[in-house]
Amino acid sequence: MALSDVMDDAVLKMENSIDVLKGQFAGLRTGKASPALVDGVQAMYYGVPTRLRDIANISTPEPRLIVIAPFDPTALADIEKAILAANLGVTPRNDGRVIRIPIPELNEERRKEIVKVAKRQAEDSKVAIRNVRREANDAVKALQKNSEITEDERDSGLEKIQKLTDEYVGKIDAMLKAKESEVMAV
Repeated sequence: MALSDVMDDAVLKMENSIDVLKGQFAGLRTGKASPALVDGVQAMYYGVPTRLRDIANISTPEPRLIVIAPFDPTALADIEKAILAANLGVTPRNDGRVIRIPIPELNEERRKEIVKVAKRQAEDSKVAIRNVRREANDAVKALQKNSEITEDERDSGLEKIQKLTDEYVGKIDAMLKAKESEVMAV
């Protein structure tokens, strides 16, 4: 394993942390409807927990409405139960053909709760980034200990890893700030 392999691996893992955070932020409810709100919900479909997007079309025909049209109408009741059980703060309406989910206005208190959740998710991502940094630093130190790289290369590698960490923590901060603005906008 070379120094460049350690760096490539660290970049890949940090990028994955950013992608996970993007997915988590997409699932956080803002004042407008988004299919991502119900993306993580799983309904029982013939006894098997299945993601909604795999058993139904999910659309947002209006800014404050999500419509879920199952491919199999017999799954309506199970989808409705799953949405209620997911505790998303919304109430599905089943008309026998589709499920409509009206997205209510968020009050100030609910907005602040969502921002807290976003901050916690961002902090978890920063911890993941720091864990990647620690693993990469350990790998670089091991390379030097095994005489595969020089002390100067080790120091240079550790410095690059720290710069990479700072860059990705900065990206997380920027994403959090954008999400906070989006949630707090009335």
